[in-house]
Amino acid sequence: MPDNSPPLTQEEHEELARELRTTEARLQVLCELAVSVYGPNHRVAFSFEKLLEAVDRLRADLQTQLIHDFPGWNGDGPYE
Repeated sequence: MPDNSPPLTQEEHEELARELRTTEARLQVLCELAVSVYGPNHRVAFSFEKLLEAVDRLRADLQTQLIHDFPGWNGDGPYE
């Protein structure tokens, strides 16, 4: 798939990072609820763990993309 679209702006990266942090925090709460109801060895708990790992990988990938989009980026990224 060709990449012909313009990159996200810095503001868009910052907004996306905020949304992902909020989403990750909410998923963590839901994961804790599921674990308390079904136990840590239940398939639901495993699925939540994998989902949280995927969100973490997405944030890392977006941080890498931010550096690619803005090679002169200084400081910590919003996805960290």
